[in-house]
Amino acid sequence: MRGLPIIATNPILCAAKEAPVNPIQHIRRYQDQLTEWRRDFHAHPETGFEEQRTSALVAERLAAWGIEVHRGIGGTGLVGVLRNGNGDRAVGLRADMDALDMPEENEFAHRSRNPGKMHGCGHDGHTTMLLGAARYLAETKNFDGTVHFIFQPAEEGQGGARAMIAEGLFERFPCNSVYGLHNRPGMEIGHYGIRAGAMMAGAAFFDIHVHGKGGHGARPESTIDPVICGAQIVSALQSVVARNVPPADTAVVSVTGFTAGQAYNVIPERVALRGTVRTYRTEVMRLVEARMRALALSIATGFGATAELAFREITVPVLNSEAETTLIADAAAAMVGEAHVDRQRPPVMGSEDFSYMLAERPGAYILVGNGLGEAGGCEVHNPRYDFNDAAIPYGAGILAAVVEREMPRLKD
Repeated sequence: MRGLPIIATNPILCAAKEAPVNPIQHIRRYQDQLTEWRRDFHAHPETGFEEQRTSALVAERLAAWGIEVHRGIGGTGLVGVLRNGNGDRAVGLRADMDALDMPEENEFAHRSRNPGKMHGCGHDGHTTMLLGAARYLAETKNFDGTVHFIFQPAEEGQGGARAMIAEGLFERFPCNSVYGLHNRPGMEIGHYGIRAGAMMAGAAFFDIHVHGKGGHGARPESTIDPVICGAQIVSALQSVVARNVPPADTAVVSVTGFTAGQAYNVIPERVALRGTVRTYRTEVMRLVEARMRALALSIATGFGATAELAFREITVPVLNSEAETTLIADAAAAMVGEAHVDRQRPPVMGSEDFSYMLAERPGAYILVGNGLGEAGGCEVHNPRYDFNDAAIPYGAGILAAVVEREMPRLKD
């Protein structure tokens, strides 16, 4: 594991009488087992709200460590509860469990056994990291308060976070703060990245349906051509960001699909466009939606056609609160050294529905290095992606360390 940092001593842990080891060092004692579990999750991917096997295995392991388990929250979601001491504070730690609807092209032994489904984003690793943190905290109990281990279904655009919240997640399991993480290909193992404020973009999906008048391709004058109309709408949508969004803000509008006729000599009756919008501010998202709607309808009217826009929010922006960002970054620096923690990591246009939990409670979302090159540099949502097992102790370690830092155990 080239380039691994020297692990620093955690001053919070040393304050306790027993002086437990750094969480990363402790978790490495059972890394082989965690790796085996992670690869088993990878081999048996389950997509949104179908994570029955994954959820059952997680529940079984939490219960074996004496952690109270609550299942069926937001469908296949579950929460483990671990209490220690007399503290009245509670921290939520969240991991996503779902895979993607995509084929896998890897050939290793733990490749997907479920055709058309793949852990192409590393949620198998995130689930394993939270299990590693749960085992560590159950064994060491170097905190004073309550930890809620939140295993969330359906992160990939299907609203798993909102489903758990709607079913009373934070009423049943009150949290003073919540923390989440994601692996980052191209960032070295043992490195972390975070920033206060906007960490990831909010996302929306859109569909535009254009209805014209079909006819023979040799007699376009007798038609209202929705293909020409749709093409003009695609072009005009690129002006929304360039001419409507303030330069100090950032937004992306991408048309990712254009479906029209099937015959060479037939002008179709309808075309359908689809795509995505990303912004760092909800106000900008509303502005983009309004301009897209106005352009689509007015262009269609000009051609004598009609158009309808369906615009649906998938996530709001991931907004890290200042105090919790500092706290988790300090916890990371205490374990691996300040040089391995990027506190001003640039925000990304990817989205994450942990944002809905952060909208309910203060907290932070941190990136954990997944490695460089062949070992961990392949981007997520790629058919050859695989989570790097060398990252497991670092993800599990930071989740454990933030609990110990936020709810330190009093000296005996």
